[in-house]
Amino acid sequence: MDEINLENIKNIHFIGIGGISMSGIAIIMKKFGYNVTGSDISENDMVKIVKSESIPVTIGQNTEVVLKADLVVYTAAIPDTDLELVTAINAKIPTFERAVFLGKLLTKYEKPICIAGMHGKTTTTSMVANALKFANTNPTVLVGSKLRELNNLNYEIGGYEYFVLESCEYVDSFLNFPGNTAVILNIEEEHLDYFKNLENIKKSFSKFMNLVHNNGNLIVNTDDAVITEVLENTKESLKEKNINIVTYSITDKNANLFADNINLMNNGCYEFDVIYNNKFLCHVNLSAPGKHNVLNGLATLGVALVNNIDINKAKEGLEEFTGASRRFEFKKFMNDTVEVYDDYAHHPTEIKATLQTAKEKHKNKVYAVFQPHTYSRLKTLLPEFATSFFNADMVIVTEIYAAREISDGTITSEMLVEELKKNNVNAIYIKEFEEIAKYLKQNAQDNDIVLTIGAGTITKLSDLL
Repeated sequence: MDEINLENIKNIHFIGIGGISMSGIAIIMKKFGYNVTGSDISENDMVKIVKSESIPVTIGQNTEVVLKADLVVYTAAIPDTDLELVTAINAKIPTFERAVFLGKLLTKYEKPICIAGMHGKTTTTSMVANALKFANTNPTVLVGSKLRELNNLNYEIGGYEYFVLESCEYVDSFLNFPGNTAVILNIEEEHLDYFKNLENIKKSFSKFMNLVHNNGNLIVNTDDAVITEVLENTKESLKEKNINIVTYSITDKNANLFADNINLMNNGCYEFDVIYNNKFLCHVNLSAPGKHNVLNGLATLGVALVNNIDINKAKEGLEEFTGASRRFEFKKFMNDTVEVYDDYAHHPTEIKATLQTAKEKHKNKVYAVFQPHTYSRLKTLLPEFATSFFNADMVIVTEIYAAREISDGTITSEMLVEELKKNNVNAIYIKEFEEIAKYLKQNAQDNDIVLTIGAGTITKLSDLL
């Protein structure tokens, strides 16, 4: 869109419109008054939602619709050989990858708020969105999960002041997202199929920090040593742009925002005092379980503070937030007394936090059913995965969810099971979901917890329980 003025565009076609982000963007553009069409390889929940907004969607490909478009947007997963994409390019119709298009869309908003980090983006973006909604700021929101607070959608169309955006680092997508306020939750090894090493990840986050608007705000978790390092190496350029840096922590009382008197409640959620610049600000009772959400809550209040949003109303929105879809989400009771939860965790750090949350619920045994996500992630982080399940009483590992990858035969789920056993973790490999369900029904007892973990199809296992 550097080469095109959106004011002269009428018809926009989205290739891969069923994606969690693409669907929201398409609906936003529809609400803006554009004629929107789309296509995808199959019909899913998001395609159904898009269709409910009177957006025509082709399952498969439709070059005739493409040729009527003034602009084509496609996801990064679309290959260069895709028929619709090739048709658009040959017809000299402007084409933009999703993240690039979204980055340009952000420029229409006065105060974009971009939430970044390897873990916790969806939850924190959702918390911020709910805090701003309670403060009556009418934000536009785009998040990577459906939210009860957004009527079980992943987007909300608001005004032109605030755009709250989950900003993913994979393939450097977030480097397209300039924000007036940026939040960085954590930095560590992840997506090594793209970044290769931690040094490249740090370079990307340094660039992301420098995208913040002049006189904007940067909110960072200084309990994370890598963030502190990147911040130190970037401070001079941030100073030149007059960036307001707000730090938050649950261990360092010198941080701008500090959680004091942290207490675990009976429901597995936490309450704490918020200290802002060494003065008591407020007391928070979270409704989303897990100690990691104390940090996410601090980040949320930081966003409210730097944007001069009523802190009491923002706190109310934070406290009312119960959790995003597939983030320690209660699914059902199995055999009447066994609680079944589902979580999107697919990185060792996320798994540790999720299992810690399960253990804190004071139940009996925790059965963790893990579906590794991508061969490359399991292979490069195998030692870390092998030390992530200590809070599980039994770990069931199923087949690797390949996603975008093809196996080269050098890593298997059975190899993870062997590493877990070396660490004295009870672990078994079961390939078929039906057999896993049978095992759990036979072995899980009263007040045990079953937790399905992974970013792939493992979420469907609860239907069999």
